[in-house]
Amino acid sequence: YERLDPAWPFTYSFVDEKFSAMYTSEQKLTNLFSIFTGLSIVVACLGLFGLVEYSVNQRSKEISIRKVFGASVGSLWMLLTRSYFALVLIAFMVIIPVSYYLAQEWLNNFAYHITISPWMYVNACGQILTITLLTVSFRSIRAALSNPAQVLKSE
Repeated sequence: YERLDPAWPFTYSFVDEKFSAMYTSEQKLTNLFSIFTGLSIVVACLGLFGLVEYSVNQRSKEISIRKVFGASVGSLWMLLTRSYFALVLIAFMVIIPVSYYLAQEWLNNFAYHITISPWMYVNACGQILTITLLTVSFRSIRAALSNPAQVLKSE
């Protein structure tokens, strides 16, 4: 090789090293997205919990009166959580087309790429609804189980 082209030294590399180097940036991006996704979920849950706490405190007298008139815990829970689930469903309707388009554009940069399954979105929506249910239900059920006499006495 030195006799044929002395200006350029012979360098070699293994295919698996080249292949691994091509996706190093994607692996770093995946790790970064995972960290920020976790942080954003925690911040969103804290914000949602604060919003529910504020809403329950504002409606504590109404909840107590409904309870005195015979409302069940389930009906009070439904009353307090319905609006949050409606907002989450509206958010799904907005974000699913946007994320599908962005994911398709990102995947088009690769020679071999997967197709995006609708089950991925169903799974994500289910997880988000579960997180919302747990976050909202914690405070809603606690408010529904509270003693209405204590709330109405302090008002």
